Amino acid sequence: MSRKSRNLIKLVAIVIILVLVFMELGIIAIPALATYKFWLSVIAFAMVLLASR
Repeated sequence: MSRKSRNLIKLVAIVIILVLVFMELGIIAIPALATYKFWLSVIAFAMVLLASR
């Protein structure tokens, strides 16, 4: 995996976590994602783990 794609995967994971944090703080509201907060954080963590391999 190239360095560019690793950085892109990490960036996507950070954006996912930022959206989840903003949803928790009440800054944004995305009702379709509200029930999947836990699983989205697990997916973001897995993405970071795979990108750091």
